[in-house]
Amino acid sequence: MKPLRSIRDLRKSTEGTILVFFGLSLGVFLGLVAMSFDLGRIGITQTELQAFADNVALAAAGELDGRDDSIDRARAAAANFITDHKSFGSGDSVLSGDADYALTFFKSLPASDLSAMNDVASDPREAAYVRATATASTVDMTFAAAFSALTGNAGPEGVVRASAVAGFTMYACDITPMMFCVPGPTWSADDHKGDTVLLRTGGQGAAWGPGDFGFLDPQNVKVDPNGPCGGLKGPQLDRCLIGAVGSITQCFVQRGVDMEPGQKVGIEDAAINVRFDMYSATMNKEKNDPNYAPAPNVIDGLVTQGCKADENVVSKKDDTPLSVPLPPDDCFPSCGRFGNGIWATGRANYEAINYAGTTPPALPLNATRYEYYLKEIELSGGPLSTNAILPGNSESGRPQCAPKAAPDPDRRSIIVAGIDCAANQIQGAATNVPVQEFVKIFLLQPGKVSGAQQFDILGEIVGSAGGQGGGGSGATFHDVVQLYR
Repeated sequence: MKPLRSIRDLRKSTEGTILVFFGLSLGVFLGLVAMSFDLGRIGITQTELQAFADNVALAAAGELDGRDDSIDRARAAAANFITDHKSFGSGDSVLSGDADYALTFFKSLPASDLSAMNDVASDPREAAYVRATATASTVDMTFAAAFSALTGNAGPEGVVRASAVAGFTMYACDITPMMFCVPGPTWSADDHKGDTVLLRTGGQGAAWGPGDFGFLDPQNVKVDPNGPCGGLKGPQLDRCLIGAVGSITQCFVQRGVDMEPGQKVGIEDAAINVRFDMYSATMNKEKNDPNYAPAPNVIDGLVTQGCKADENVVSKKDDTPLSVPLPPDDCFPSCGRFGNGIWATGRANYEAINYAGTTPPALPLNATRYEYYLKEIELSGGPLSTNAILPGNSESGRPQCAPKAAPDPDRRSIIVAGIDCAANQIQGAATNVPVQEFVKIFLLQPGKVSGAQQFDILGEIVGSAGGQGGGGSGATFHDVVQLYR
């Protein structure tokens, strides 16, 4: 039998040493595995809170359209539309309502994402961005606490935080670069469909009132280089932007546009009235240009007298008692610039004169003039037909000067920026003015010079512009809501 080793031999022996390292390593490994459960719960909670903050910010940002109630609507959208859940962390597992987040609104963002956001917006019209900060959630760090106690080292923090910043921008593309003053901050085009509006050029110096109109600065507007206005400057650009068909401009931002007075008499009347097959003054060489094609229905109470290319005035029109244009509301002119949509007397007169001996379009008594106009085109064979709209009348209703009408009936519609001129203290040219609403207006009659440096446009409110094709020349609107941080 082998004798027992001495203490000295045991001290020198290396047998079984690996078991010591294995035991220590196993302890550390099991500790790390235990901590991974805690870290995993932190990661899951972080992901859930961040997704919640992102969605809240996007929902709120979608309402920041520059109106007086935008912040109220943003808070309501965030509270009512977003519900989420978290798997771990302190508090209720359901994430919903303003107890689980805080909203802060900003006018602008700093150039660097690393810079603090300090440009806080208290005015709803200036709020362009919103930061949603999720309420911090504490994850129970059971294993990490035990590991910390055993090793004496501080464990990871169990508090999880998340925030997101989002903003909203609406772009209006290929619209007529015009604006007009709306009656006030609560006025809505959809609430006044069918009402007549009299637009008159606004000037410099005096405060602008409802119905005054001007232009979105055509010298600074982004012109579509591939459209008919590409490369033009000065008065030629003005005429093209006001009167041409097709892809004219790039996009205007609803939050802020530049504008100038509407004192372009001699340009605006000629450019706008090509829609009525009238090619006079500065437009007298454009009748054969399809970029300036008239509408398929040009009933205006005037009869074309000659369209020779060598005439100084290519399209001359004379009054005729045999036809009249679509009338304004019956209350005009006593009701001022904005009517009430009632045109029963005017409609009866229009039908009695224009359709004497024939059958007028069968439409409800409450039909708008825009609907009447479209029905006239339909009954005569469509936009591309050459059939007379008013058979037997000296004015057929079809273009007689231009060789071909535009295929889109909305050629007689314009989309203009509706601006609260009183709230923005408009007195002429201005920059970075918020647009309350883009409005589609149907032109009832050719525009007319009403006085020195004054030009009047009689139109009918069709409604709020939006979607594709809303403006007669393929106007498009893009609501862009995006995360920035």
